Order: sequence, then structure tokens, then C-alpha cells
Amino acid sequence: MSRLCILDGGMSRELLRLGAELKQPEWSALALVNSPDIVRKVHEEFIAAGSDVVTTNSYALVPFHIGEERFQKEGAALIALSGQLARKAADAVKDRKVLVAGSLPPIFGSYEPQNFDPFRVQDYLKVLVEQLSPFVDLWLGETLSLIAEGEAVRTAVAANGKPFWISFTLADDEVQVKGGEPKLRSGERVDDAANWAASSGAQALLFNCSKPEVMRAAVETASRAFKTRGSTVEIGVYANAFEGEQNDSGANEGLHTTRNDLNDDGYSRFACSWAEAGATIIGGCCGIGARHIHRLKQTLAGESV
Repeated sequence: MSRLCILDGGMSRELLRLGAELKQPEWSALALVNSPDIVRKVHEEFIAAGSDVVTTNSYALVPFHIGEERFQKEGAALIALSGQLARKAADAVKDRKVLVAGSLPPIFGSYEPQNFDPFRVQDYLKVLVEQLSPFVDLWLGETLSLIAEGEAVRTAVAANGKPFWISFTLADDEVQVKGGEPKLRSGERVDDAANWAASSGAQALLFNCSKPEVMRAAVETASRAFKTRGSTVEIGVYANAFEGEQNDSGANEGLHTTRNDLNDDGYSRFACSWAEAGATIIGGCCGIGARHIHRLKQTLAGESV
């Protein structure tokens, strides 16, 4: 990439800020049913803040959130709607190119690597890929906790022809925050994930939905692995702003409190560190809003090549 690519931030809290109703178990999927205009407005606000990529609001459109019966009856239509809303927001921009990333979430629950079912995963990913394909520029398998989830995404999009990015969520307990070897939430090493990514055909390897403090070590580890292999895979980061430890609870069990220290300035300082370490794709995850992205864009302008 000739410059830093700025992602959007977390969808859910921006939906709440603009007046959408979110409740479990549907969570952000509920906004597609009750207030799709607000979903589009969130995309527009992130674009106005400087995002080069907006991500479809398809993260919660899996049986884990909307239930098996609703997924079978309404899932395809809701997934397509999430793609349409992101595409309309991106295409409305006339002075620059904004890309749409199709969110392919962990099918069996965030932070739940033990629930991964390799025999059923393609049944659901296939629907997401088919319905999002007309609207997206690239695929984003995100908040994946184990390498097998990344491989499932690679398989699901293999025949589609569009580039794909894989984003893993990292263990971020006290050991990792204090400098322990970077690992995925499954316990697999980031070094192994990077080596997998280098051979997978992925255009980018990202790390998301983990504390900012653990991201730089993961970027450095991936960068070393790619240099060793002569790989051109890009590296990206979009951290969350959750307070407290998350490894012992699912990411979707409720509305986690967010950290007061991760205001727009505080988050931007982390972003500069990730760029310094080699990340070229930077945005935000849960709790990181349009104001954060605006400041991040301004702060990282000096980092562009």
C-alpha cells in the first residue's frame, strides 16, 4: 500500500448513540430490522471521519445471535441489506474511493474457539458470502479466535475472486499485557498464525477486538514472520476499548464497559505505535467511534508514505 489505510470503528455503540435499539441476543442485527437508516448513518459518519473502508453490519447475522430459525427464514435478506447499506454509503462519496469490507464473523460465537464446528461452518459462511458478494470489495474474516476459523473463511471465499483479509482476536489477559508471547484467544501463537496467513493467499493479516496494549507485539511478530518468508501480506490493527479482562467471557454477553483513558487522543497514541511497528491498516473495534477515527486519521497523516 502506498499509504496508511484507515478502517472504520465499532458499529454497536455508534448505533446506540444515534438512537437505535440494541438488545441481546440480536444485538447489532436488530438495527437492520428496526432502523436500517441509522445503520447507513453510522457508515456515513465513519466515512466523514476519514475511513477508507467501511465494514458491513453483518457481524451478528449468525444463528448465535438471531437463532437458527430466523437465520434460515430472514438471514439471507438481512445479510444482503447490510451489504446494500454499506455500498450506498460508500458510493455516495465522490471525492475519493471508499471500499466496502464484507464482515465474516466467527459463526459459533465471539471468543468461543471451543465451539468451532468444521463440519457446519461452511453452511453459514456460504450464505454470508453469496448475499454480500454483490456489494463488497473485499472480505474481512474478523474476531477469529483460532487459525481453523481463518482457514474456513479462506475456503468460503476461494471461488469468489475478491481479496480477503483475516483478523484474529488476541489473548489480552495480564500475562499478555505485561509482555507475554502474543497468542490468539485459542492459545495458538501469533507466529503460527502469521505463517499460515503468508501461505493462505490473504492480502492482509489483522488483529482486532483485543486491548490496545497487546497489539504492538503481535504486529512485530507478524512483521518478522513475513520478512523471513519474503511475504507481502499487509498488517492491520483495530483494538477495542473494553474495560477489564475479556478472556473468560464472551464478547457478546452484554454491553461491556469501556475505558475512560481511551479517548480519541489516547487511542491515537496507540495507533501511532502500531504504524511505527509496521501496521499499514488501522481502525477501531468495539467502543471506538467516529470521533476516534477522525483524530486517528489526523494523527496518522504524518505516517503516510
